[in-house]
Amino acid sequence: MSEISQLLHYAAALSGCVGLLYTGVLLVVALVSVLAPTSERRKDARTTLTILVRRRPR
Repeated sequence: MSEISQLLHYAAALSGCVGLLYTGVLLVVALVSVLAPTSERRKDARTTLTILVRRRPR
């Protein structure tokens, strides 16, 4: 039974790390979309941000 408990612990930790990584990527792309020096890069960053936070119909 302890093996299942340990596996669930690792799965939860991995899930948390992936969530933090995804949040960090969103933050970086949002900053680039605001602070990029050229309008083309800002547009590309906004497009990427739109793709990353797109909501899918249920």
